[in-house]
Amino acid sequence: VQLQASGGGLVQAGGSLRLSCVLSGRTYSNYAMGWFRQAPGKEREFVAGISKIGVTTRYADSVKGRFTISRDNAKNTVYLQMNILRPEDTAVYYCAARGVSISYVLSDYDYWGQGTEVTVSS
Repeated sequence: VQLQASGGGLVQAGGSLRLSCVLSGRTYSNYAMGWFRQAPGKEREFVAGISKIGVTTRYADSVKGRFTISRDNAKNTVYLQMNILRPEDTAVYYCAARGVSISYVLSDYDYWGQGTEVTVSS
């Protein structure tokens, strides 16, 4: 399984970005997907997760109401729409896949993408 994340960049506070992550190598709909992020000097943390068919989503409290996770199983892609971005959202964002249900726990995920960097300026 390979995950390829994209869509990061530099944006001003209050702006928006949409991250994408494409899964290849296996049947995409067999995996729950998650987004994590890691800010400089901090541990990687859960941001959002989505179930295999997209019915269930979960969010970190810090992004609820601002970020939306979605998936398109026909395109083997998971998205993270990020609105009302804040400087504290600055981090490298990683997508991850696991063969069971959504998890908030980093070590529960089997496969990881390479990360895409998001920088929010004040």
